[in-house]
Amino acid sequence: MLGIARSTFDSLVSATPSQRRIETQSITQAIDQLYHDANGIYGAPKIQFLLKQDYDLTVGIKRVQRIMAAHGWRSITVKKYRPASNHEVVFDRSNLLNQDFKTTSMNQKWLADMTYVYTIKEGWTYLASVMDLWSRRIIGYAYATKMDANLVIKALNNATLNRQIKGEPIIVHTDLGSQYTSFAFENKLHELGLIQFVQS
Repeated sequence: MLGIARSTFDSLVSATPSQRRIETQSITQAIDQLYHDANGIYGAPKIQFLLKQDYDLTVGIKRVQRIMAAHGWRSITVKKYRPASNHEVVFDRSNLLNQDFKTTSMNQKWLADMTYVYTIKEGWTYLASVMDLWSRRIIGYAYATKMDANLVIKALNNATLNRQIKGEPIIVHTDLGSQYTSFAFENKLHELGLIQFVQS
């Protein structure tokens, strides 16, 4: 009925998996476990090393790559962020702190800065924060998917909402990033009565 010899049919039905196939299944299960336990950040070289270390399995890198490719397992890599440098000349920024970061009370010297946070869903995101150098605590921050002057202004606004500004003007220390040297940020400082010190 199948158009093949009975002996051939019998050999197919009674055939058992080869040693190579059994071994591949075992390796695949180990790779699956290692890959997903690491949330997909491990590539073939790391997986190969861990197969030997954790499972005592000596497997060639090419074989690991073939198995991972067959299952669509690729390492999640994050490229190092390279911020664009600000080439504009910054004027009228005197060295008010002169490397003196000591304070005697709150609201004397604030440090404003921004950092980059990589997420799988959004890609690069940005966190701007303001720290009071007296307490070394973050007193205002803002988080967004776009790096612009609005982000650092929002962080500054949040800091002023958490602190009552009175007495001597507060020195705000920033770097030469385009967000902190923008007219919008400078105008907000003047509006709040704050003094900016920019350092490269």
